[in-house]
Amino acid sequence: MMKQLINAMPQRIAMLLCALILSVGAFAQQIVVKGHVKDDTGEPITGATVRVVGQEGGVVTDIDGNFSISANTGAEITVSYIGYSDTKAPASANMVIVMKDDAAKSLNEVVVIGYGVVKKSDLTGSVSALKPDSKNKGLVVNPQDMLSGKVAGVNITTDGGAPGAGSTIRIRGGSSLNASNNPLIVIDGVAMDHNGVQGLSNPLSMINPQDIESFNVLKDASAAAIYGSRGSNGVIIITTKKGRKGMAPQISYNGSVTASVKSGSLKLMNGDEYREFITNKYGAGSDAAKALGTANTDWQSEIYRTALSHDHNVAVQGAFKNLPYRVSVGYTDQQGILKTSDFKRITAAVNLNPSLLNDHLTLNLNAKGMFAETNYPNYAAIGDAFRFDPTQSIYDKTIADANNFAGYFQWRSNGAFLKDPNYPFSHNNKAPANPVAALDLYYERAYSRSFVGSADIDYKVHGFEDLRLHLTLGADISEGTQNKRVPATAPAAFYYGSYGAANKLKRNLSLSMYAQYFKDFNEKHHFDVMGGYEWQHYWRDENKDYRGFYPITNTTAKRGMETEHEPFHSRTENYLVSFFGRANYTFLNRYFLTATVRDDGSSRFKKHWAWFPSFAFAWKAKEENFLKDVNALSELKLRLGWGKTGQQDEIGDYNYFAIYNINTGTQSFYPILENGRLNMPQAYDPLLMWETTTTFNVGIDWGVLNQRLSGSIDWYYRNTTDLINNADAAAGTNFKNRVDTNIGSLRNTGVEATLSWKAIQSKDWYWTIDYNVTYNQNRITDLVGANSKPIEMGNSVHSGTGTKVKAYAVGQSASAFYVYQQAYDANGKAIEGAIVDRNEDGIINNDDRYFYKQSAAPVTMGLASRLEYKKWDFGISFRANIGNYVYNDVEASRSNMNELWNSGYLEQRPKSTIDLNWQTSKWVQSDYFVRNASFLKCDNITLGYSFERVLKTGSWHGLSGRLYATASNVFTISKYKGLDPEVFNGIDYDLYPRPTSFILGLSLNF
Repeated sequence: MMKQLINAMPQRIAMLLCALILSVGAFAQQIVVKGHVKDDTGEPITGATVRVVGQEGGVVTDIDGNFSISANTGAEITVSYIGYSDTKAPASANMVIVMKDDAAKSLNEVVVIGYGVVKKSDLTGSVSALKPDSKNKGLVVNPQDMLSGKVAGVNITTDGGAPGAGSTIRIRGGSSLNASNNPLIVIDGVAMDHNGVQGLSNPLSMINPQDIESFNVLKDASAAAIYGSRGSNGVIIITTKKGRKGMAPQISYNGSVTASVKSGSLKLMNGDEYREFITNKYGAGSDAAKALGTANTDWQSEIYRTALSHDHNVAVQGAFKNLPYRVSVGYTDQQGILKTSDFKRITAAVNLNPSLLNDHLTLNLNAKGMFAETNYPNYAAIGDAFRFDPTQSIYDKTIADANNFAGYFQWRSNGAFLKDPNYPFSHNNKAPANPVAALDLYYERAYSRSFVGSADIDYKVHGFEDLRLHLTLGADISEGTQNKRVPATAPAAFYYGSYGAANKLKRNLSLSMYAQYFKDFNEKHHFDVMGGYEWQHYWRDENKDYRGFYPITNTTAKRGMETEHEPFHSRTENYLVSFFGRANYTFLNRYFLTATVRDDGSSRFKKHWAWFPSFAFAWKAKEENFLKDVNALSELKLRLGWGKTGQQDEIGDYNYFAIYNINTGTQSFYPILENGRLNMPQAYDPLLMWETTTTFNVGIDWGVLNQRLSGSIDWYYRNTTDLINNADAAAGTNFKNRVDTNIGSLRNTGVEATLSWKAIQSKDWYWTIDYNVTYNQNRITDLVGANSKPIEMGNSVHSGTGTKVKAYAVGQSASAFYVYQQAYDANGKAIEGAIVDRNEDGIINNDDRYFYKQSAAPVTMGLASRLEYKKWDFGISFRANIGNYVYNDVEASRSNMNELWNSGYLEQRPKSTIDLNWQTSKWVQSDYFVRNASFLKCDNITLGYSFERVLKTGSWHGLSGRLYATASNVFTISKYKGLDPEVFNGIDYDLYPRPTSFILGLSLNF
């Protein structure tokens, strides 16, 4: 028995060893771990390192925070990322890892730059990244509303309060005189142009703000030079939202209702005051007194209303197997406070971003569409309301020819020149129009549609994963038709009427492709290089024609015929072809070098090609041994940058060779020449060349207490040469006396700073404060052929034909006023006609004008604060401009008190001009009317309450969301006595008032 047992032992031991080996093999069986890494706000973390404990190597999360790695069943996964504590979890097939340390989040955000992304902590250029704050926003209709006051160096001035109105955006001051000063806007990889279509003058209005994930603003040349000739004015990159891998389907709704009211009125005389004033001035039996009415009409109140608006957006996002998706639909109905004005918009967006071939091939497909309907009022009614006699009634139906004026009161004049027995009187064209009639008898509506689509294809080469090939196809197509119908009873087109339409179609196509190679030689050296090619084609077609009609009762041979009119048609295109590259080198994760270059070829210049290089260096001083252990300091980085960018927008497509315009019209100008057609040459400069801006930038990014207090400060110097401007041409040298040519140079230099303070971070309380300030000095440094004589520029003021109050000159700001110096009496009252003889030649003439102040604010500031307590939140935002001045054209144009009764009509006056009591308009170019318009505005105040698990039943988690109330454009503090101190071009006349709005909003997540 023992022998049998001994003989069996080797067999049993062998069997036991085999079982152990098989068992170990089973336990060591590997699985593919797929996961998603995010922070505790749900935002994906890009570039986090994922490793398996006890296993060599690792992987890095992609731009969506996803990763895939092989691990043994039961192994431990470690995820690490700068600024966050390492997170560990057991391996499983599908993992979601949340990294809790939110204090250092700002260091690790991924910033979208030109043709790529980079961690914020690794930036070498001056780039500001902004994610919209859903809890601290005011009235948001267009994307630029979310940027206002939030980014240092970025100044946004809305074009008044009209529904759907655009904004003027300036980054670090304007870099041009006559060409575009607008930044390049890139939406999901598609570069937009600034040529709007009817009803869509604002290119950003085609995007629903609820679809925006982030803004990234490239401010200096080292960041923007990769865009070459389009980057002189900075670049704003907009990235829209998309679905994520492994995301369960989510449905969200965001909606609001808004009531908007006029925020103020110009101080005018009421009817009783005006009757007394006219009677005292002209006498009780005078013609002026006889023309007074018996009413007491507040015309400003009559043309404005309380506007009711609403906005809705529904989005569905998630992932269907390996196909992440996001679909959204939005509707906006914005009513204007000026009667008859409104804006309606429908938007839709679709995003698909699947990964194929084991995540080697990534697609990102975006399609955004919009349809808008814009009802334009007769904006002249705003100025008419300042001028119209307050003693007159709105309607006058008692006169015999009341139907000729649709029953409205109008100032009339002899109608004999019309040669129509039914029209004994005509509308007095010199007089202001009845403001209510100007609105009611005017129809102008635009229908716009727009599509922006892009397809990004990114391929990591199999077997050579350090090499990526990227292709982007883009399309920006828009069309707008604006119909106009003004009856013959309207003051804007009396007797003949005006009927017609304008149509514009634009089609912009783009293709860009690049290859990018990443390589880590060891732990010390990182290198990546990118090179690419881009092709863009911009095409536009425009038609417009307006006509009136001679009534059938007209006694001339033209009765029943169309009035003379000139149909207009224009078709143009331009091309931009580019080669570009970028190289990044990192040493010890402390020293960063970046070099970019772009070679642009534009069809707009005879010399098509130009180079735009840049270099940048960054030093993470915090990573040095002498600072690494300073726990209070969480970030310290120095940035240096230099680069060149170009400018070629808004100068015309072919201004470097002769172009001939063919005359058009319903009647021939020269019937002796066949059909009367003439080929008329335009002025041109064959040597026209690029504007080039050279920028130097020095910046410091800092943070303490684990980024609870952080900020940055930048100094910049921007010098633009070969400025393009419409300047005088020497006699006999061109086809016209003015031509677009290169005339000089312009300098912007300034300092900008940001500060972010998380003042309170506790279980129930959270308080954050963000502040930014910018100082910019703008100076013209050279004007070829005009260094001794100012060049008048800008719009003419309303007190005289061709009267201007701004000019260009060497040593002055590009927005400086050029005026006479006013003299005052001992009481500080301006003396009419008393002008300082500045050159002391004994004569007051144009040579005595001087440069005084500027319309662009040298200092701009923004402050935003949000306080949260449990589920409640309170937010407030302020914005300030300091040093900006405005020419009060409303007061200047009405300052002549000798013209209240003139040519058979009475005219209103602001109360401020009564004390002034000037009797002529000769000296309206006085600096008296240039007023300090510095201001502090409270943009919005918001109170919100967040909730979750409402109506929870069974396995359904219920509703979560937020209810909020907001007041927008709450108050303005300023010395300026006009309606609004915020006027971009510095000439205040008939600005559509910015309303004060009250918003009730609701966000829901299903």
